[in-house]
Amino acid sequence: MQILITGGTGLIGRALCSYWLQQGHQLTVWSRSPERVASLCGAKVRGIGQLQEYGEGALDAVVNLAGAPIADRPWTARRRQLLWDSRITLTEQLVAWLATREHKPQVLVSGSAVGWYGDGGERELDEQQAPVTSDFASQLCQAWENSALMAEALGIRVVLVRTGLVLTADGGFLKRLLLPFRLGLGGPIGSGKQWMPWIHLQDQVALIDFLLRQEAASGPYNACAMQPVRNAAFTRALAKALHRPAFMRVPGVALKLGMGELSGLLLGGQCCHPVRLLEANFAFRFNTLEDALGDLLCR
Repeated sequence: MQILITGGTGLIGRALCSYWLQQGHQLTVWSRSPERVASLCGAKVRGIGQLQEYGEGALDAVVNLAGAPIADRPWTARRRQLLWDSRITLTEQLVAWLATREHKPQVLVSGSAVGWYGDGGERELDEQQAPVTSDFASQLCQAWENSALMAEALGIRVVLVRTGLVLTADGGFLKRLLLPFRLGLGGPIGSGKQWMPWIHLQDQVALIDFLLRQEAASGPYNACAMQPVRNAAFTRALAKALHRPAFMRVPGVALKLGMGELSGLLLGGQCCHPVRLLEANFAFRFNTLEDALGDLLCR
């Protein structure tokens, strides 16, 4: 297949490129730094800086993962605008470009996050659940999904992937935790009762490939493992996998003072279940957190 990817130089995008190159697909990455695409994504991956550079060649599928990291720094007005532009504005540009093409792709797989639901508290969340709260992260995800759904009017099948915390030792959230936990400085965040929907990177790549190929797949899918865990349980599992103690609790008050509204990503959570993926007979490789951490940390 001919696949166009946005956000291809990110954590999930690079893993997808590696997987799809092995499958023999032809990949193009739309990037702000097209000159770096080949070194980051694979020598056979073409990088373009403008959508018009793609040309009128065949295009079978689009995977839209672009978006500035949401948890890297406080949400100042300038940062909020960047987060919005890198998701919603970019997706609107993508759909507008697709509308100009004579031959349109069959499917658009577009990124989202479990933050779509807001802080779910103790509610069990599947894809039929409406947003529980309407914080900035939830509003961002809702607008992101709505902008992608505009492609349905073009006759394109749209799949929305609501991703949880992606686990890989090579980057992202888990990598940031490894040093303090290895130093024995890890611990629960706030009360430790908040839910953490997680997924192994290999399963994330596999489910995107699965949904891209399933002609009946459309709408939202929770991209998280079958067994969400609370923060305290995640802390214990990670500490055990690293053979370290984990008693340095991070006070919620300190996070709120230092991070503002951004602290809600750490102090809140979602008890999400991948109901629609299971109904579609997708098979997860890593069903427990212990198995996932064992695979990632014992290599």
